[in-house]
Amino acid sequence: MTGRVRLLALLVLLSAGPAAAGGVSVVSQQGARVTRIEAGGAAGAVAVPRAPAAVAADAGGRLYLSHPDGRAVSVVSPDGGVRPLSLAAQPFGIAAEPDGSRIYVGDWSGNRVLALSADGAVLGEARTGPDPAHLVLGPPGRLYVAEREGRSVGVIDTGTMRRVGGFPVGDGPFALAYDPARGRLYVANVRSDDVTAIDTRAGRVLATVPAGASPYGIAVTPDGARVIVSDQHAAKVSVIDAQSLAVTATVPVGPYPEGVAISGGFAYVANWFSDDVSVIDLATGRETRRIPVAEGPRGLATAPDAPEASR
Repeated sequence: MTGRVRLLALLVLLSAGPAAAGGVSVVSQQGARVTRIEAGGAAGAVAVPRAPAAVAADAGGRLYLSHPDGRAVSVVSPDGGVRPLSLAAQPFGIAAEPDGSRIYVGDWSGNRVLALSADGAVLGEARTGPDPAHLVLGPPGRLYVAEREGRSVGVIDTGTMRRVGGFPVGDGPFALAYDPARGRLYVANVRSDDVTAIDTRAGRVLATVPAGASPYGIAVTPDGARVIVSDQHAAKVSVIDAQSLAVTATVPVGPYPEGVAISGGFAYVANWFSDDVSVIDLATGRETRRIPVAEGPRGLATAPDAPEASR
């Protein structure tokens, strides 16, 4: 896509205004934009502070963006308002309670996770292994942390804010996905080119599943039957069957795919190098379209269930 065409597409998005809660939100790091995708198309875009990295959402449609270089977190409301929260940390991975009462932030250089209130006050911190990457909430009271340089996933008790356990995984654990129905945690190990499947209820590793080159993003379907993994250096995604714990299909996508999210029977994949999002029909296993977004799409998020129905 030419620069002129890309600019025109972005202006159309901005003129649409902020979208209501729902759909998939795409964070573009270089373009410093959040684009909402609804009904298979771009519904609006919002400018945010520079270099956003990771994103989380709550059930009310608020987004939480980490800015490692800016040492801050941005809160984006459903109406497009942006509120910065400054931190004495280098935030990267981020997760939010469904009701928005707490935000969890991994301090990349500080080897810790911070618990923040909705207004950014630090409520507590937990020490982690080296280089905490992505975070994901599990069952009530549990937060999982990909400890990239520790070849491990840490388990944080969110009540006491202490690391209460961990699991050995592959080399370079980076992205996490949790299946509440089975109590499974899936870990994308970017250096060992595999995915670790963990039974969190039994407290054991189930399998190590070979994936494509540099598995970087991961998501699990709502029914827990499939796991979608972006293979960053292969320009494709791998589909893992949760029953057999084996790759059953691969789907070509754009160059350098990163974040993955699932909504409404489709998987959405952020393609860093082509500045677009691949849409994969999970029924057919085929890419159906690509949606242009701002430069450097990296993270994606969908709103979780409301608090009374969560986990």
